[in-house]
Amino acid sequence: MINVAVVGTGNISPSHLRAYLAFPDRCRVVALCDIVPEKAEAVKRELGLDDATVHASHAEVIARGDVDLVSICTPPDTHEGLSVELLRAGVNVLCEKPMAPSLAACDAILAAEADSGAVFSSVAQNRYRDDVATMRAVLESGLLGPITSVQVDSAWWRGLPYYDLWWRGTWAQEGGGCTLNHAVHHVDLLLHLFGAPRSVSAVLTNAAHENAEIEDLSVAVLTYDRALATLTSSVVHHGQDQRFVVHGRDAMVSLPYRAVAEQAQPNGFPVPGGDAELVARLDALAAAQAPLEHTAHRGQVDDVLSALEEGRRPTIDGHDGRRTIELITAIYKSGIERRAVDLPLAADDPLYQRGTLPDVAPHFFEKTTSARDLAGAISVSGTPEAR
Repeated sequence: MINVAVVGTGNISPSHLRAYLAFPDRCRVVALCDIVPEKAEAVKRELGLDDATVHASHAEVIARGDVDLVSICTPPDTHEGLSVELLRAGVNVLCEKPMAPSLAACDAILAAEADSGAVFSSVAQNRYRDDVATMRAVLESGLLGPITSVQVDSAWWRGLPYYDLWWRGTWAQEGGGCTLNHAVHHVDLLLHLFGAPRSVSAVLTNAAHENAEIEDLSVAVLTYDRALATLTSSVVHHGQDQRFVVHGRDAMVSLPYRAVAEQAQPNGFPVPGGDAELVARLDALAAAQAPLEHTAHRGQVDDVLSALEEGRRPTIDGHDGRRTIELITAIYKSGIERRAVDLPLAADDPLYQRGTLPDVAPHFFEKTTSARDLAGAISVSGTPEAR
């Protein structure tokens, strides 16, 4: 039986806790930790975690000596310190996105993991989605032909009060804006499906949130060997229409699932109706995909528990988290310096270091409100989420 603790009992923590509760024969939640213990007590009551003890600090969790795995659900600027201390104490870690605000911080976590022998996993729960699994199967089939372009829209909408929360809206505490904290999952999927680009060109702005220093909109062009990918990161898009569209030489597939295949006339113009046979093959491949046994956070928690039980590394580890931070850092570097940036970033790059980004990034506006908590439910794409 794996003993689990959750550090940070804010908005995302119930997603972790419900995932753990789905595996009662494999793990049990023994501790909740928050600098505001009353929040932890409320979550304990809400989810019926009668056997869990509430702690006011992660040091108390470590001192227990019986915790095997900790979910870190705290603000981004705390991830490095918490992860390193827990790993050095021999405690395995599942850390919410983003892994850490800088590459230096990511490397410190990886070093602590290597030294301790404990396991670190960076949350990327969108890999555990049926539509993403279908997309991967289609890409691996080769039916699209060589990839020509990818369009990714991480399109969200957040009102002004969103950045009133005390840790949001600043480069130092949140680590960045929508590119880091909202598009992080789309960036992970890009890397998961296509690998790292050769270079990045990006622009940043704050279009609608005068109470935040950070960007609320960025557009990046990623250069691969022959293909281009565009990534729009936004919290100003009404309707929150998320898109992931992949064009190959022979066909296109998108999330939500849709397949299109053009076919050329002798003059090069498309045949009306396209290549119906190829679309039928793509649709059949998509329809044949078996649903995942567990999805979202439950899917990743299942894998992390299995890794601990089997003595292997988790499918998504700290190296995956670091690659995501590297690409996001390159987007910021390009937007700040107004030039193309090559990958990988060197260890002597100023933006590799901790604390450099807040010093060089533009303050589009100054944060004007610092609320300890905000009322209201989390909603995703306009639909309230049960967490």
